[in-house]
Amino acid sequence: MDIKEMVASITKEILQSMNQEKKKQAPRVLYVFCDSQAHEAFTDHFIHLKNHGICHDILFLDGETSSWLGMHKIECGGAGKILTADEYAPAPLEVSKDYVGIVIPELDLDNAARIANGLKGTIKAEIVFSALVTGKFVIAGSDVPGIKRADRRTLQTLTLTPAYEKLFQRHVQELKELGVEFTEQKRLAERVVSKLKAQLQKEEAKPAQPALTALDEAEAVFSGKLLTADWIRSQPQLRNTTLLVKKGAIVSPLAHDSMRERGITVSYL
Repeated sequence: MDIKEMVASITKEILQSMNQEKKKQAPRVLYVFCDSQAHEAFTDHFIHLKNHGICHDILFLDGETSSWLGMHKIECGGAGKILTADEYAPAPLEVSKDYVGIVIPELDLDNAARIANGLKGTIKAEIVFSALVTGKFVIAGSDVPGIKRADRRTLQTLTLTPAYEKLFQRHVQELKELGVEFTEQKRLAERVVSKLKAQLQKEEAKPAQPALTALDEAEAVFSGKLLTADWIRSQPQLRNTTLLVKKGAIVSPLAHDSMRERGITVSYL
């Protein structure tokens, strides 16, 4: 590896570690709203999240198959056809990758049915599908009429018929089995905070992974990302052995010299 490749590799590693540390320090959730006015009633939610060190983004739906996330317009063209409105906009299935969880204050019958049956084709359905598949939490409002805002305005009605309401509740139960959580709209932010606190406590309770794992007298595994001469000197037991290093890890030139003096050879996993 020449000096340019080494500098590029080290720089990439540092940037990735900085991004990972930033994400770890400031978890981010995504609120999905029906339109550009639906978020106004949730200002207190955003203040509550900020006070607990949680960032949020807002996605505004512009119909069923298009939405706005910041300055990017995200579109989906139905099952089997996913497109983006500009080269920087993510596809709907990619949106959840940057968030620890998704919050949907208002879920309607149409999208509840799609999600419960594993169907895609709308922004909400695809975001929830990708979030659940990748292990992200999804929290939805429980005290909702099941009929979307645009339909309420068009039909001038606030509730579903008893038959449709029964169908909607059936889909809600199916969504709970898939992992979607439901809580009152006014407690959505509180639920997010408690959810992230519980996850943090679980992570802190996990034992720290050792940087060195001994396999036998002839081999050992280094699980870190940067192997330095100082680390080699801190492991006096490593002599005349093979050190297994994960692919992508950086080994400094001084570390190579220190290992050569002790008869240590490096093998990449």
